[in-house]
Amino acid sequence: MLAGTQREASVNCLISLFGLILPRAVGIYWWLTDTARWSQVFGAGNVLIPALGILFVPWTTLMYLFFWKPEGIDLFGWIVILIAFLGDLGTYGGGFLGNRDRVESYYRRDY
Repeated sequence: MLAGTQREASVNCLISLFGLILPRAVGIYWWLTDTARWSQVFGAGNVLIPALGILFVPWTTLMYLFFWKPEGIDLFGWIVILIAFLGDLGTYGGGFLGNRDRVESYYRRDY
């Protein structure tokens, strides 16, 4: 492996780690510092839904929490939430697409 390629792989790995860890860390921090907001959005005493949201779809959960108002979420908020959801799905699907050239069983062999 060339030195430039190795450095590029390290940077990509670092970006991936930030993409996976950062929204969860922000969500946990926000939950611990502003419990009233979380209780207002998800209901008092409801821990399961926000915990699952932070674990599996953290960007969606954070955007829902950010755009939620007692009157409801406006159209712009729903668009941002949809984009966040697609980003969460991309986090899970990106590993498959990124590794398909490295694993033999992911592509057809030409004999």
